[in-house]
Amino acid sequence: MIPEPAWLDRAAYPFRSRFLPLSRGRVHYIDEGTGDPLLFVHGTPTWSFEYRHLIAALRKRWRCVALDHLGFGLSERPADFPYTPAAHAANLAEFVERLELRAPVLIVHDYGGPIGLPLALDGKASKVVLLNTWMWPLDDDPEMVWRARLVGGTLGRLMYRWLNASLRLVMPSAYGDRRNLTPAIHRQYLEPFRDRAARVRVLWPLARALLGSRDYYASLWAQRQRLPALPSLIVWGMKDTAFRPHQLARWEALLPRATIVRLAAAGHWPHEEAPGEVVRAIEQFLGTR
Repeated sequence: MIPEPAWLDRAAYPFRSRFLPLSRGRVHYIDEGTGDPLLFVHGTPTWSFEYRHLIAALRKRWRCVALDHLGFGLSERPADFPYTPAAHAANLAEFVERLELRAPVLIVHDYGGPIGLPLALDGKASKVVLLNTWMWPLDDDPEMVWRARLVGGTLGRLMYRWLNASLRLVMPSAYGDRRNLTPAIHRQYLEPFRDRAARVRVLWPLARALLGSRDYYASLWAQRQRLPALPSLIVWGMKDTAFRPHQLARWEALLPRATIVRLAAAGHWPHEEAPGEVVRAIEQFLGTR
């Protein structure tokens, strides 16, 4: 039996914890409900906790599977794992294979896009749901380049280590209404990264990878024409300070038949700020053929 951390709020996250040893480390995941599988892929600096509202509602009709990437949440934090998006994607692919998840609906947010969408590009997903995410090089976006250079450089490394910058500075600023990030919710994201060294080992590589993994994103974008064949839903928090409306427009151009739901008051985490609206959008989408 793996001990449960004292900080974990089981009232907010009332799911059975499961663990699976993979080739690079042991991952924590939840597997709730029965029916066609939905695979939830989180980004940074969060973990499967961010999907709790969606899973609690959708498990009534679907099988909801959500893992914590290595280093995040309740998963193992191996010292020799590179913590790049490509490495997380390979780990996720192994997880899907081990669980024998056949053609799940992919639900991806933030870094969950470049981590999870390779499954769709490889023909291993039936539908996709995109929540404020991306799958292309970011070096043609001046604002994103400026931010990425700041957080991915030496100063950013120090800010991650000593200020816990992604959780204490970036995360609150990306909410549509900061009051929605209550102290109780924020604690569930802060606690896994009390250790300063872990912030540098796990979180900062993804900050550096915003520009540093350009070739990886380019390899995904080169395969983009495989995506329009899949039914797609895009739910976008329009007050997101990280992913602006012009990035939504890029998805719209690629996926002209996608269902688009714009949430005017929500920020980067629409499923945290407007979970009811996101659940309804997904339910309607999954009810279509």
